[in-house]
Amino acid sequence: MKIFVWLVRLAVFVAIFGLAIKNSGPVDLRFYLDNVWQAPLSVVILLAFAAGIAAGLLVPAFMLARQAHELRRLRKRVGVTETEEDK
Repeated sequence: MKIFVWLVRLAVFVAIFGLAIKNSGPVDLRFYLDNVWQAPLSVVILLAFAAGIAAGLLVPAFMLARQAHELRRLRKRVGVTETEEDK
């Protein structure tokens, strides 16, 4: 089974690598105030993908932190101390 998983990983890597090679042409990213950044299309796609992953992980992390803060505040309000399971 491990060999099959590694073969699938290799196939995905080769496919993504092939797409990156085929899409290596330069693109212009135009920002505000006439700023222009030139980069290969594959780098731009990779950065957009990484930004999406970061946003997807950051939003739930903030929500969990807010919920933990609210839980501590409510426990303090009712006078319940943390149990050994909560630590």
